Amino acid sequence: MLEEGSLAPDFELLNDEGQPTQLASFRGRRVILYFFPKAMTSG
Repeated sequence: MLEEGSLAPDFELLNDEGQPTQLASFRGRRVILYFFPKAMTSG
């Protein structure tokens, strides 16, 4: 579990256009990471 304000480890995901995007590409800018349950699942 990360503490509020701590640095997140770098990772890569596909953006909404299907292109790979790395968290590191946002270094020096404020970023909010939001995670939510997969659609149509409990929780």
